Amino acid sequence: MKTNLRSGLCRNYNSVNLIFLMMTMAERLTKGVATVAQLAEFDAILDARSPGEFAEDHLPGATSCPVLSDEQRVRVGTLYKQVSTFEAKKVGAALVARNIADHIEQRFLDKPKSWRPLVYCWRGGKRSGAFVHILREIGWDAHRLDGGYKAWRRHVVAELAVLPQRFAFKVISGPTGSAKSRILEALARQGAQVLHLEELAAHKGSVLGRLPDAAQPAQKMFESKLFAALSDFDASHPVFVEAESRRIGVLQLPDAVIAAIRAAPCLRVEARRPARADFLLRDYDYFVARPAWLIEQLGHLRGLQSNETLARWTALVEAGEFRTLVEELLEQHYDPLYQRSQERNYRDFGDAATLVADDLSPAAIENIAAQILAG
Repeated sequence: MKTNLRSGLCRNYNSVNLIFLMMTMAERLTKGVATVAQLAEFDAILDARSPGEFAEDHLPGATSCPVLSDEQRVRVGTLYKQVSTFEAKKVGAALVARNIADHIEQRFLDKPKSWRPLVYCWRGGKRSGAFVHILREIGWDAHRLDGGYKAWRRHVVAELAVLPQRFAFKVISGPTGSAKSRILEALARQGAQVLHLEELAAHKGSVLGRLPDAAQPAQKMFESKLFAALSDFDASHPVFVEAESRRIGVLQLPDAVIAAIRAAPCLRVEARRPARADFLLRDYDYFVARPAWLIEQLGHLRGLQSNETLARWTALVEAGEFRTLVEELLEQHYDPLYQRSQERNYRDFGDAATLVADDLSPAAIENIAAQILAG
């Protein structure tokens, strides 16, 4: 009887120990790890990837704190492939430790003990793990992002497939030079929700829409910005957006975004060509200061316009006859293109409410926005 009791107690004791050990192991595996859903809980988001990886895309609000520079990452990767994992780890550990020490000294010595940073790398593994380990040893409640940047990227792609369906878009349409982007900005100033795609894409949308001093973001960065913008909207209020083609410069709108916009009701801005030419001369004033660059941009129309037409437009630039150039561009290129694309792509274009606007001065644009909101 005593033997049976003793063996039973031992079995129970061992089971409790096993459960305790399993719980402890689970806690160790999850301690200091956070998910994408917990991003708002942290005081700072630190990107431990290389500067090149950060430049391509990163979490909104993240600070670049690379544990390996681009050059160092190549060096360690070369050792890993050509020599051995052991040699790569030795060199990598020294570099990572030195870089993390620099970040702590240069950025974080003023942080209180209550500071809670989230650190991520590509997969949420070694680079962010090393960083988090040191920060936690100091005493900060640092966490690494489970799955790293790849988890964030999967989240963005999944959300962009469903988020656009939640909003009631109102599309501002009109031919080139109708001040659509400036009307959007006026709507935003007056309290409306606005999805400014051309601002996110750093491009004015047309074949001549490249900005002189701003490169477009990478596709992934554009999508992260788009997701962040959509996430801030209140679905109980409309979202104003400009009629866009699928591509803005080199960037492409996600399928769900372009589908939602093209299915939305349109408001068409109608302005006579002289008013649109006046507006374009103001809005694209940087072309006047950079005639050689403008001629280079006109080259993108080759194949869409005859060589004779392009030669004439180049001559107009060289002669400084910019108004004549703008009016011919509108008449021969942009207006026919606009009519075809809008009728083909926007379901309600033919039935769109029309707002006549022959004055596109800054004050008039504010009035147009006020009329849209009042209607």
